[in-house]
Amino acid sequence: MYEYRKRIGFSECDTGRRFTVTALIDAFQDCSTFQSEDLGVGFDVLTKRNIVWVINYWEVEIGTLPGLCDYVTVGTFPYSFKGCFGFRNFYLKDEAGSYIVKANSMWTLIDRTSLKPTKAPDFIHEAYKIEEKLDMAYSPRKVLVPDGASSEEKDPIRILKHHLDSNNHMNNGQYVKLAMSELGECSIASLRIDYRRQARLGDVIMPVVYSKGNERVVALYDEDNSPFSVSSFVIS
Repeated sequence: MYEYRKRIGFSECDTGRRFTVTALIDAFQDCSTFQSEDLGVGFDVLTKRNIVWVINYWEVEIGTLPGLCDYVTVGTFPYSFKGCFGFRNFYLKDEAGSYIVKANSMWTLIDRTSLKPTKAPDFIHEAYKIEEKLDMAYSPRKVLVPDGASSEEKDPIRILKHHLDSNNHMNNGQYVKLAMSELGECSIASLRIDYRRQARLGDVIMPVVYSKGNERVVALYDEDNSPFSVSSFVIS
């Protein structure tokens, strides 16, 4: 288990001065990065081996989100490795140590040359301690558009440099940010994000929002109607 303590900053808050979902995803990404770097299996080590972890899926259960200047603990740990796949939990705790957010994630180890999945080498297995997974929902990875949902096409979005990370494709959190920007002001109880393929500089994203009951599914399509990601949000 790896944890770090943080204070919620103004730049991480919404109009109600609450921690945003996109800032939450960023904090989770930072936490897993800190753990990997501190264990000696971070970016430089993986780059020398010509491999990289790519996220496939998020599932996030939100009890409550902290407010401006609150102190929280961000935590993560892997609970399974299977071939090329890694499975990792994340969480947010309040100052009293109670869980306020729980998350599940699935990652694939990719060979940077062939762009194909590759089995995690022994040094990765040896670096991490496998722990018992959190008590939360574990839904199927694939996010589908609900039957009978209404749909609304949104304005196209071109991928710019500020959307990219050091892997030169759109950062994981940016998919969430773009999807949520199409929802308008709302409170999210849970979300699932199914990453289908990488968006790169200059790509054009065609968002479509599907609505049924309290569920909103946002598909970020390319110009040929093939999805980069499909995200499901349950509105509280």
